[in-house]
Amino acid sequence: MARPILVEGPKRNPREELRARLEHAPAEHAEALLAGFEVLQSLHDQGVLELARGVLGGGGKLLEIAVEAAKTPEAIRGIRNLLIVAKIVGAIDPELLTRCAEAVPDALAAAAKAREQEPPGFWETLRILRSRNLRLGLAVINSVLEAWANGARAKETGRKWSPP
Repeated sequence: MARPILVEGPKRNPREELRARLEHAPAEHAEALLAGFEVLQSLHDQGVLELARGVLGGGGKLLEIAVEAAKTPEAIRGIRNLLIVAKIVGAIDPELLTRCAEAVPDALAAAAKAREQEPPGFWETLRILRSRNLRLGLAVINSVLEAWANGARAKETGRKWSPP
């Protein structure tokens, strides 16, 4: 019967390999090391490292302060309101929001221009009241106010409100 041949390679020393890699790293990665040192110096100049050191040193105390501040009724309401606003904004069609955002500068410019002019007279006011854009704007505002009133009424009566 054949006997196995024992082959033993040279013993590996992982620590020695790491030391050798570390010795060659500055030459191989000189540009990256210099960029890293520049970033580190910039963080030091800006005071970010001092801030990080302070946060790490007083981490438990900072967390305790943050938790105490978050327990207040004002903070709880603020967080709830923030979630509600996020839900409302999330429900808005992005195209509609884009059109509104693009219209705001034009509306502000028109308002500034109107301030410099004489206020409209009687006939001009009637013409404005008959305009299609005014009626559309009033319809939108009316829809929002109706939805708000229906929601408030449903809350008073205890029923669940759903939009028409």
